[in-house]
Amino acid sequence: MLITVFAMAIFAATTGYFLFAVLAGPSPQKIRAMENLRRGVPSAVPAGGRPTAPVSKGKSNSSTLTKTLVPKGSRTRLESLLAQAGRPTDWPIERLITLKMALTVAAPLLAALFLLKAPSPLIGVLGVLFAVIVYFLPELRLYSLGTERKQKITLELADTLDQMSIAVEAGLGFDAAMVRVAKNGSGVLASELIRTLQDIQVGQTRRVAYEDLVERTQVPDLKQFIRSIIQAEAYGLALSSVLNTQAAEMRMKRRQRAEAKAMQIPVKVIFPLMLCILPVLFMVVMGPGVIGIMQSFAH
Repeated sequence: MLITVFAMAIFAATTGYFLFAVLAGPSPQKIRAMENLRRGVPSAVPAGGRPTAPVSKGKSNSSTLTKTLVPKGSRTRLESLLAQAGRPTDWPIERLITLKMALTVAAPLLAALFLLKAPSPLIGVLGVLFAVIVYFLPELRLYSLGTERKQKITLELADTLDQMSIAVEAGLGFDAAMVRVAKNGSGVLASELIRTLQDIQVGQTRRVAYEDLVERTQVPDLKQFIRSIIQAEAYGLALSSVLNTQAAEMRMKRRQRAEAKAMQIPVKVIFPLMLCILPVLFMVVMGPGVIGIMQSFAH
């Protein structure tokens, strides 16, 4: 029995890593495109053009190991999801990749154990489904955090634009207004604005810093606002009028979303009402009558 379990573990590890490499690996077209883009660029310089910070020997060995074992496509996807989730301090990319590799080995092993203990088709399907959920568990968690973060940014955007509009009309420049709003704010959008200002201070152009902000957040309303600001700076338009227009539009969108959610409430209440409230109400109302009928028939 022990030899069987050991053989199944080896088979699960091999199968899991093979699936990990096949499902997460980049396509040949993407590999050729990235090679063409990196052609002529020194490999010692990172993509952002900033010098890398020195790391410890243990961390460097762990990073080298994960870069060797993990396909680039999976690492890129996890980094994208991690950026959208706000890069939690408790879950750096190396720890996340280590967890992903462990789940890659554990998922096929769990499916094989399910099939070994109960070889029925239903148990096999449930085991495979559970293994798939375990395999994609880090992505699901990061996607959930990223969705919550996008909702917070969408709610904070209208108020932030109002504050920036007031600051610009009071005589401040757009950068100074952004600094004022970012320092006085305490939400997710304020921290993203602070990071954007830091990117501008270290030498990035405004357009690149704004596009990085859109890429990190993936919020459609913020993308629309940033596009309007870039066009206003390119064509020399007044930023105060652009901010007023965008703030009014964001307030209208927020009101429309609230009205849409309010209209969805009756539909969402139907199922709890039918499953939980109506049966109890029928028991209270019709219960005494049914008991009386049963007693009358019994006599």
